[in-house]
Amino acid sequence: MPLAHARPNLALYMAGVLVLAMAVIGPISQPASYHAFAEQRALFGIAHVGDVLSNAGFLLVAAYGALGMWLTGRREPAQVLFLGALAMTAIGSTWYHLAPDNARLVWDRLPIALACAALVASAMPRPKLVLPVLAVTAALSVWWWVMTGDLRLYLLMQVSPLVLVPLLQWQLQAPMAQRRAFGVAIMLYVLAKLCEMGDQTLFEALGQVSGHTLKHLFAAAAAFVLVHRFGGMR
Repeated sequence: MPLAHARPNLALYMAGVLVLAMAVIGPISQPASYHAFAEQRALFGIAHVGDVLSNAGFLLVAAYGALGMWLTGRREPAQVLFLGALAMTAIGSTWYHLAPDNARLVWDRLPIALACAALVASAMPRPKLVLPVLAVTAALSVWWWVMTGDLRLYLLMQVSPLVLVPLLQWQLQAPMAQRRAFGVAIMLYVLAKLCEMGDQTLFEALGQVSGHTLKHLFAAAAAFVLVHRFGGMR
């Protein structure tokens, strides 16, 4: 990705704004009802079956990306971390949804934070230099939530790719096809979060398919768009 010479470093300024906003907002606690998902059914001995099985999408996308890397010979560290985080998300989220509680939620949130770190790093001009710092920050964001109950750092990791990557793409004059692909991924991810917020409502409206199950499917679709476009697998 070529370095831009005329465009201001808006991504750096926006990163500062995001950090400042989180500091001003103050601690953000997890709702007491967080683990009360709409999907409570069991099938073939699998508890919360829809929320559990829908994690297979992340594993399939990770496998698709790994196959693409093997075929093309490309081994970019940020892409490797992103694919690894997707596979870990499939495993961690499955483990969590089998019996939701805070102890298991750690293994769901950690790979998500690492995936976000990988996305931000991949959009930077020297990803190998910043990737370790962002990966450690991602792990610390989950550790901070475990130790204090404050979700601000974790939420900052989730928001950062949605805001910073488009700015970095503009700043570094990334190909328009890459920008469009990331725009599609953002829309799918936002749709996933909306489904998450409407978990029970969608479960009742869509014939027993929960909003959280749909969240997993839309988030996996967003990951597929990124892996397909940026991973050289076309």
